[in-house]
Amino acid sequence: MRIGLISDIHANLQALEAVLDHLQENRVDTIWNMGDSVGYGAYPDEVLQRVYHDAILSILGNYDRKVLRIKKKEKKWAEHKIPEKLVAFHWAYQQLSSTCRDYLSSLPEQIRLNMTGWRILIVHGSPVSREEHLTPSTPVKRLEELSLVAGAEIVLCGHSHQPFNRQVAGTRYINPGSVGRPDDGDYRTSHAILELDAHKLQVTHYRLDYDVDTAIMEIRRRGLPEEFATMLKQGRSLDDLKNR
Repeated sequence: MRIGLISDIHANLQALEAVLDHLQENRVDTIWNMGDSVGYGAYPDEVLQRVYHDAILSILGNYDRKVLRIKKKEKKWAEHKIPEKLVAFHWAYQQLSSTCRDYLSSLPEQIRLNMTGWRILIVHGSPVSREEHLTPSTPVKRLEELSLVAGAEIVLCGHSHQPFNRQVAGTRYINPGSVGRPDDGDYRTSHAILELDAHKLQVTHYRLDYDVDTAIMEIRRRGLPEEFATMLKQGRSLDDLKNR
């Protein structure tokens, strides 16, 4: 079985379309999405429509959750969050149709599957927290601790925007990287293909060029902060840009 792995689209329709075209060319059987489909980019509603229309198995990311909660939390978050993040939360919420809001609200925060004999856990951050960043440099001891509670041979995660494939304590941790908002200095979109059968597991990561100029143009045309355009152009996070 060939499974397309995507995460952290962040409302970047051009990047998502490039990835979906690539996955179709590679004849994957299904696509799984580790969350954070909206935020920062110019196309929150269009991205969710595409994810729903293509029957992509998806979970709720921490950013998705913040967009849904912005009306209740805006005053509190204004005390400590970067103002541009509040703009991103609020703007994304306003752009979502009631149908897409309901769809986003319906998504689970974790999914457990048994596929060709493999026990699989799909999360956004880690098996214990939607906010925990798992990366290529996460200490082995921490991954061993998480393996004790994961109850799975494969943990698929997103959130950190850092692609990796690590085997620790009988558990394979896989992050496909970010489709729509890479922050490692490489603007290209990131995803992976997981090949599974009863006796084999193979992961291949990909970085693809996409129409980043149109994605940037649409951010500007819709009046979003210029920082969001810079993030896509440079492949940097908002926090990184603000701390320079």
